[in-house]
Amino acid sequence: MRQKLNEPAINSSNSRIFQQPMIPGSKLVWVPGPVIIGAGPSGLAAAACLKTKEIPFLILEKGSCLASLWQFGTYDRLQLHLPKKFCELPFFPFPPHFPAYPTKQQFIAYLEAYAKHFAIKPVFRQEARAVQYDPDMGFWQVQACGYEFICRWVIVATGENADPFLPEIEGLGDFRGRTLHTSSYRDGGEFKGKKVLVVGCGNSGMEVSLDLFDNGADVSLFVRDKLHILPREILGISTFALSMLLLKWFPVKLVDKFLIFVSRLILGDTSRSGIKRPDIGPLELKNSTGKTPVLDFGAFARIKSGQIKIVRGIRRFTTNGVEFVDGRVKEFDAAILATGYRSNVTSWLKEENFFNEKDGYPRTPFPNSWKGNNGLYCIGFTKRGLLGTSIDAQKVAEDIARQWNSETRHLKVES
Repeated sequence: MRQKLNEPAINSSNSRIFQQPMIPGSKLVWVPGPVIIGAGPSGLAAAACLKTKEIPFLILEKGSCLASLWQFGTYDRLQLHLPKKFCELPFFPFPPHFPAYPTKQQFIAYLEAYAKHFAIKPVFRQEARAVQYDPDMGFWQVQACGYEFICRWVIVATGENADPFLPEIEGLGDFRGRTLHTSSYRDGGEFKGKKVLVVGCGNSGMEVSLDLFDNGADVSLFVRDKLHILPREILGISTFALSMLLLKWFPVKLVDKFLIFVSRLILGDTSRSGIKRPDIGPLELKNSTGKTPVLDFGAFARIKSGQIKIVRGIRRFTTNGVEFVDGRVKEFDAAILATGYRSNVTSWLKEENFFNEKDGYPRTPFPNSWKGNNGLYCIGFTKRGLLGTSIDAQKVAEDIARQWNSETRHLKVES
């Protein structure tokens, strides 16, 4: 199914169409099926769906292992925020003994078992440095580390969370305390007794804040915008699952009103703790902007009690802490940036129509964001988590399978 990289073999009948590689000295390798870029959940889902269609493929992964972001860029306390049945990849359920919300370690084990089950073997340490379509020869050129892969289809599976997003905050470079992004945070034990400011109040910011507090840190959480906080479960039922069920029968606005009403009953009025809700409901906001509501797992109770302090209006960082817009100054020992990630696709994909240069997302919104032109596809850019990944992976495999014809099948490479 995969071309051996140390023995590149280009079919002699087609060798005339290959001129010079993008990078002089690169070895040309013909791939009869798609080249999948990224061996995280999106890439693995794409590979498994192609396997079921008996379509060969090649996965390129810049890291040294499967799901490198999950392995090396996430904190130890991390759990899936949605129940496992909504996070399964195609054709392979979670083990029944896994809890409803698998841990980071359990999810990594699941991905490794997934790759083993489908005999998916990515080529590691092969970063896609430039990908472009050659209209004259009608093929894609994927330039990696010492190799250039020629193929008819490219599947971008690097996902929404490729690179940590580091915002520009005045004075942050002058701050003498420790500064790190959540991608470098592991657990709160090393911050015991420290005054820590968490910048960002999404699911990661909330979870890191709780982990810090549980490990004895003095935690402040910076909240810049309005946000929705919902209980993770309502009467023992996943809030997400309940929402999906209600949406089958009722309009979004009505379901939103129900969620906010129940959230007030369970959590109380979040505005009294310094967290105001947006004017638009949580589901409508998610659909229109992609902004995910926070699913609370205990952090808000600490906020409500004042044990995790909410702060607003940062003017700038100082050498020892933060100056706020109201003139107050507070000292901190560390600042943890829970500011999310961003796509990096437009830095290496030489194509102007499919992905928006501003945010690195497909220009066409979900549910039609998975397909571009000339055999270009993407998986994992729906802003709908692993469920969206699974949906797109099956659509992409089905579309490529329809194009898989006798001309492609007779191009054989060494497995």
